Amino acid sequence: MANAWMPGAGRIRGRTPGGTLQGGAPRAVWQTTESDPGALSARAVAQRLDSDGGTAHLVWNPVTGETAQLLPATAAALGQLALGGVDRAGEGRVCVLIQVVGHALLPFTDGPLIGLDAILRWLDSWEVPRCWPAGPPATVPASYAQTGNERLWARGGHFGHSQVPESRAGGPGGIDPERILGSAAPRQRPGPPQSDAAPLPQVRHSRNGLRPHATAAP
Repeated sequence: MANAWMPGAGRIRGRTPGGTLQGGAPRAVWQTTESDPGALSARAVAQRLDSDGGTAHLVWNPVTGETAQLLPATAAALGQLALGGVDRAGEGRVCVLIQVVGHALLPFTDGPLIGLDAILRWLDSWEVPRCWPAGPPATVPASYAQTGNERLWARGGHFGHSQVPESRAGGPGGIDPERILGSAAPRQRPGPPQSDAAPLPQVRHSRNGLRPHATAAP
């Protein structure tokens, strides 16, 4: 049974309540906090995010491996993916928002990803598909021009904040989905011997900072 709170993550009692999920394909949305992972802990960033009226499910420092959790997976992070009256944060059986302590201009996948496997295992337990339907997120500033795709969003899986339909966000920048999903791909059940090696599973290529709207386009 899936755990609403990620095992091993520190819990933050956030002031912003979670909302109701609408159902549909499960997904995870990766964002960046626009802060230095070498200077700030995940807990400090989560507390600042909460004090500014924002929220997320996880705040993760990939340099230290520390993860802090503000909301259970069973609650929607309402208001964090809203634009023009449409709030995407409530769409899906789960829609897990992950704030990565880092900068969109310096893709966090270029550095250490300590603690990533534990996050992916937790997302696996919620049946979030290990695929990246929209391809790699664009680099800044081109990412601000991305508008997302409703058809791809409906598939579920993993997305950058800039790839959420109508988001107009810049983060997480030009990260490499293969370094995220490929670093801990699900184990396959052994099958009958084959004469040729089976191909490896293919990963689909593809601020919200300390202040909730820091990555919105000017």
